[in-house]
Amino acid sequence: MNHKIAVIPGDGIGPEIVREARKVLDAAGKKFGFTLDYTELLMGGASIDVHGIPLTDETIAAAKASEAVLMGSIGGDAKTSPWYQLPPEKRPEAGLLKIRKALNLFANVRPAYLYEELKEACPLRDEIIGDGFDMVIMRELTGGLYFGERKTIEENGVKKAIDTLSYDENEIRRIAKRGFDIAMKRKKKVTSVDKANVLDSSRLWRAVVEEVAKEYPEVTLEHMLVDNCAMQLVRDPKQFDVILTENMFGDILSDEASMVTGSIGMLSSASLNETKFGLYEPSHGSAPDIAGQDVANPIATVLSAAMMLRYSLDLDEAADAIEAAVKQVLKEGYRTGDIMSEGCKKVGTTEMGDLIAQRV
Repeated sequence: MNHKIAVIPGDGIGPEIVREARKVLDAAGKKFGFTLDYTELLMGGASIDVHGIPLTDETIAAAKASEAVLMGSIGGDAKTSPWYQLPPEKRPEAGLLKIRKALNLFANVRPAYLYEELKEACPLRDEIIGDGFDMVIMRELTGGLYFGERKTIEENGVKKAIDTLSYDENEIRRIAKRGFDIAMKRKKKVTSVDKANVLDSSRLWRAVVEEVAKEYPEVTLEHMLVDNCAMQLVRDPKQFDVILTENMFGDILSDEASMVTGSIGMLSSASLNETKFGLYEPSHGSAPDIAGQDVANPIATVLSAAMMLRYSLDLDEAADAIEAAVKQVLKEGYRTGDIMSEGCKKVGTTEMGDLIAQRV
């Protein structure tokens, strides 16, 4: 069976890590009897260099015509790159916001899993880590503060910036349903994170989530204020199964969760709409300072590719094989620099991709 996949290599280390993910996908396809037809697209700084804007209508159309999108990393060095001399709406990251909205990618799924082999890389104490942790952060992706009305004005000679945080009940309900659906396949617990002691938007969020919870009697629901959740992630991460939250809170908490796993280079990400279509990318940035040096960790992108097989293409067996191959390579002691520890074998981006592909 052939599947049509759009590929956005992106900027910085993006092309390198996407190359390795494709290598692993092709190995899985050979083993499990499917092929992937890749169409490469430009976005972010790479698109600015060619088209003058971070995302073209043609790229959006090509993405929509595919079954899924596999993406590398977007952006560059904000201090030195000419991309950041442009107005905000023409900078690389503006393309990310635009494609999420254009493809209706309202649900961001970020697993945060501590591999047994990487416990030494975790900054938390052994008594906190225990037997490890395994959580998913479900972040609403197309509403809230990042997409609300914004403006900068001057009042009485003083500059004033205004950003609007807005959610309607339908936006909340659809992300809540996704969160509860995922919880049903896991440990059946949802922690809904908000700031309901202060914000009206959070009070509506909490009310709608409680309505949705009634449809999932097997799932335990708890509410947690965002400041407490940030603390609990480093105090007792084992308590979480599915963290359900709005856009800005999810942006912050998912990065915090990624670091307690030991390296953001290990964490995959999926952004889904109401169909099986999704955009799959690593949680980390473009790391322009190490681009082209064959030192970037491709595992987050490889695991994102496995999520693509699972969520968009229903190729669960192949996804399982990729995830098992990653665990096997780590068990054998191979490490890129960001997860290196004493006694392990240091490898580069290309060799890590080769090792995983060979073990699929």
